Amino acid sequence: MTISETTVEKKEIERIFLGFTIEAQKQLTSNLQKSKKKIIVIAGPTACGKSSLAMSLAQSHAGEIISADSMQVYRGMDIGTAKATKEERELVKHHLIDIRDIKENFNVVDFYYEARHCCQAVLARENIPLIVGGSGFYLHSLLFGPPSGPPSVPELRSALEKEGEEIGFECLYERLFQLDPQYASTITNHDKQKIVRALEIITLTGKKVSKLSWKGRRKPQNYDFRCWFLHRPRELLYHRIENRCDQMIANGLLDEVRLLDERGLRQNTSAVQAIGYRQAIEFLDSKQSKEDYRKFVENFKQASRNYAKRQFTWFRREPLFRWLDLDMHDPEVAMEMIRQDYESSL
Repeated sequence: MTISETTVEKKEIERIFLGFTIEAQKQLTSNLQKSKKKIIVIAGPTACGKSSLAMSLAQSHAGEIISADSMQVYRGMDIGTAKATKEERELVKHHLIDIRDIKENFNVVDFYYEARHCCQAVLARENIPLIVGGSGFYLHSLLFGPPSGPPSVPELRSALEKEGEEIGFECLYERLFQLDPQYASTITNHDKQKIVRALEIITLTGKKVSKLSWKGRRKPQNYDFRCWFLHRPRELLYHRIENRCDQMIANGLLDEVRLLDERGLRQNTSAVQAIGYRQAIEFLDSKQSKEDYRKFVENFKQASRNYAKRQFTWFRREPLFRWLDLDMHDPEVAMEMIRQDYESSL
């Protein structure tokens, strides 16, 4: 064999080997992608119907529901959080419900680790994890990791809390809104703990919370999150919200809050600010006249509508979520769309 022929044969072998290597890499990448465990995330504004759809989906496709609601973790906070009933929990296994006493703390970092532990356990049983809830902050943490920030400085935090008590936390909220309107728009002027922590971070770092918390983060690579944001037209959604508020009151929300108050609700700075519970506490502290009751109902409904607005605002910035209008698609069609997406790359 001549030198020329040897060179040609060598180049051909190299070409074949290179082609084999590229194909092998493609196959490896494909296998790695397929090996990612799939998790369905169902979010949406309050009262849109996400819990009902998730229940049906879980029943028909061997799913287990993991709550992404910051208040359903507390025992006794049932009516005001629209918590799944005992009968529903017997039909479908639910997680992160009733795992804390009302006096105990539960934050976004707790949720991140406990939710991921639940996902691992559900997948080990070869069932489908369904993350269901409307807390954009909690869901964002699950997808991208818990928020980072400087350690708390007790002296600074105490000074901010004292200032809030003296001039009003509404004033501190206005200051936060001037410094970081993007983050401030995701909370209310009653979220004392979040207001103080945000101002603490800004003071210590000189950076906005909205720019700091998840800067440089990527989606975790060990799960394939299939994310959906269920919604309805505003007018229809608000009507559903108001009906839900009326139903919660009729089901005994005020009695629930009275009992929780005896157990230490006011000691939990987060739980006592939850929508429905804060308005109920204000009513129970009033003379409880007809006018006080009217204001309670009106404020409860207004706070619930405002929360829905903030949920829309938050999820518009979430790139992983596909929006699904439940007014345009009946539940069966919506479920089929979610199912087909889940099964498309198994």
